[in-house]
Amino acid sequence: MAHYITITSDKSKTTAFVLCLFFGWLGAHRYYVGKIFTGFLYTVTFGCFGAGWLLDLAKILLGCFRDNVKAPLRR
Repeated sequence: MAHYITITSDKSKTTAFVLCLFFGWLGAHRYYVGKIFTGFLYTVTFGCFGAGWLLDLAKILLGCFRDNVKAPLRR
C-alpha cells in the first residue's frame, strides 16, 4: 500500500480569504502568503483595478490559490 504525503503551506486559507475580502485591493492576502512583489503591485494599482482582487477571491474559494513556494494553502 502506498503512502502519499501532500505538502501544504503553513498559511491558512481562511485567513487569506478574509484578508482578500476586506483588504484585497491593497494586496494584503498576497503579502500574507509571501508574494511581496505582486502584493506591492496590488497596492499601487488597487488590486489590478479590481479584476485581480476578484480573481484571487475566486481562486482562494476554489482552492487554487498558492503561496510563494507554490504550496496549496491549508484549510
